[in-house]
Amino acid sequence: MNENLFASFIAPTILGLPAAVLIILFPPLLIPTSKYLINNRLITAQQWLIKLTSKQMMTMHNTKGRTWSLMLVSLIIFIATTNLLGLLPHSFTPTTQLSMNLAMAIPLWAGAVIMGFRSKIKNALAHFLPQGTPTPLIPMLVIIETISLLIQPMALAVRLTANITAGHLLMHLIGSATLAMSTINLPSTLIIFTILILLTILEIAVALIQAYVFTLLVSLYLHDNT
Repeated sequence: MNENLFASFIAPTILGLPAAVLIILFPPLLIPTSKYLINNRLITAQQWLIKLTSKQMMTMHNTKGRTWSLMLVSLIIFIATTNLLGLLPHSFTPTTQLSMNLAMAIPLWAGAVIMGFRSKIKNALAHFLPQGTPTPLIPMLVIIETISLLIQPMALAVRLTANITAGHLLMHLIGSATLAMSTINLPSTLIIFTILILLTILEIAVALIQAYVFTLLVSLYLHDNT
């Protein structure tokens, strides 16, 4: 096991060329597709899950907001598969990179905000100044609301990065402890190994939940601006 704690977060290279783009393009290849009229059980379960997720996210949207349904479903599938592939040994997780998450969060947030200013400029501007605000507090509240609006994509990216990175670091530390204890104390090794298995199950859940949370928050920003 690599002794460098942060080595797994370094972007890999192949013959000196960055391989992050190939890794990012790999998860969509794992999504099965069917060319037949009658689908098998895997395709049926996949379609049912996608339909359930999209229905839950799109229920609160109007007609204009529902035009984003394909993009949001693609986003949650991409983040979920990327997070899960990152749990494999000797693999790389692009969502541990803040730059990668910002590249997803900023365009989606900006698109939702621009749509809000184009279609409902009065409602969009009303968010900067709540009704009934005392006159002396107006400049301060406008500044606070502007900062809170601009910080939304950063919060999206940092939340995903922190949760995925923390889980990977914890698994690395417990895995290193299991390997070190294997030659010292067998009962302690079994206990730590059991904790590692439970943590792995937890990380699988976290990978799926964080994909859902990221997409749901983008959906909420879209709902506020449509």
